[in-house]
Amino acid sequence: MMTSWRRTAASVAALCVISGGTAAYADVTAEQVWADWRDYMKDAGYTLEATENRSGDTLTVSGISMTFEVPEEDMTIDMSMGDMNFVDNGDGTVSITVPPSLPIDISVDAEDGEDVEIGIDYATEGLSIDVSGDPENMTYAYSAASLALTLVSLNIEGEDVPMDEFGQAEFRMADVEGTTEMSVGNLRNSVQKFTTGAVSYVMDFNEPDDGDGRFVIRGEADGMQFDGTASLPADMDPEQMAAALKAGFAFDGSFSFTNGSSNFNFKDGEETVQGASSSGTGQLGLKMDESGLSYSGEGTDITMSMAGAEIPFPLELAMQQAGFNLTMPVTAGEEEQDFALGLTLGDFTMSDLIWGIFDPSGQLPRDPATVAFDATGTVKLLVDLLDPEEMERVEEGEAMPGELNSLDLNSLTISAAGAELTGDGSFTFDNSDLTTFEGMPAPTGSVNLMLVGGNALLDKLVAMGFVPEEQAAGARMMMGLFAVPGDGEDTLTSTIEVKGDGQILANGQRIK
Repeated sequence: MMTSWRRTAASVAALCVISGGTAAYADVTAEQVWADWRDYMKDAGYTLEATENRSGDTLTVSGISMTFEVPEEDMTIDMSMGDMNFVDNGDGTVSITVPPSLPIDISVDAEDGEDVEIGIDYATEGLSIDVSGDPENMTYAYSAASLALTLVSLNIEGEDVPMDEFGQAEFRMADVEGTTEMSVGNLRNSVQKFTTGAVSYVMDFNEPDDGDGRFVIRGEADGMQFDGTASLPADMDPEQMAAALKAGFAFDGSFSFTNGSSNFNFKDGEETVQGASSSGTGQLGLKMDESGLSYSGEGTDITMSMAGAEIPFPLELAMQQAGFNLTMPVTAGEEEQDFALGLTLGDFTMSDLIWGIFDPSGQLPRDPATVAFDATGTVKLLVDLLDPEEMERVEEGEAMPGELNSLDLNSLTISAAGAELTGDGSFTFDNSDLTTFEGMPAPTGSVNLMLVGGNALLDKLVAMGFVPEEQAAGARMMMGLFAVPGDGEDTLTSTIEVKGDGQILANGQRIK
């Protein structure tokens, strides 16, 4: 999975390189710029072939073909492109020119699946690419009025698929501007930035073989932005990511958009499912190096709707904020390493139609709901998580991946229907004791909880017939066992403490 992502990122970087330029003051030649672009793709794990021909101030590179294997998917992917020209400008800079319509052919040779050939048209308007610097430090600056990738042909198992029957796929960006800075030393380091104007995409496919199904998804955004850095070791083996990380591989990137929206329509026979979504802003971040992996995402002003097929009623949902974060180590070591996990679903609301189905009389408060938690801790990794051989030993039960040493619940909030549960806590774990808690490392620590409005919510659920009175009485008995009254009205607090010797206490009273 990670290998596929890296190679996909390298392909995107290659398209960025052939989509941009810079004004400059140092000296580079056409051959040096082409060599830099070629070596970058090779460092990213591609096998590359091309024909070079110099005429006057122009180096023409034709017959460009790139190949990489994806062992985890049992496939080989070949990519070929049209001609590219590298032009010496006479002032120490180089311009890269590509035709307004650049063909890109992709061939997927799958050992356990269908062989596929895909034809893509890379169309540009007003594309400007200039390169400056020196052979060890080059800057690509680029701009274009528009860039578009369009599916133009498809061949499956040697048979052409008529595009007018199959459908269409297109991705388009307007007002693209960006820079890519490359420096070569012990590592190949790059810094990339780009912004766009309006972005749109469409995928509209009919079911093959005279089927009556159809898949349609369309989307757009007011603009996108990307900022990222990367470091690639020379002659890196993409199949050995653990070794690559130790050799200096690193990536740190952030992608964002504004005012995004999408809609879809799926048809299968007589059944149709359709829906739409929108968000004011969106952000995805990924960081990976020897110290670990971090992944995060966030959206604001989110709306979603869905209807059709077996959905009994239209769904309409909204959130003011949705986000997540994950940080984890990936390299084995003797020392403890940090991890983090967080989730936020903030100010979640549903339409009155949905509320009316189970609460027609409006007994439950319809305030926005929130679910959020933030947890951190430490672990000791015993294997490199990106080493295929070591992970195979883990899957076969021959090795343990690691040890959990500590866990901190920094915050917990669950708020809905007029009730709110909050909490925090901290635990350490004894990995030498796997018997006290039946195979789990023995924990020591406590968690503090507070519930506000719980009894009132329970009363309403009984009145609505959702909870029988006898079950409600049992729930109140359990709350009385584990909690004590707090300072405010309808407030319960609880401190659950776990001892390393197996004791569990609730508010100082032993329950186990």
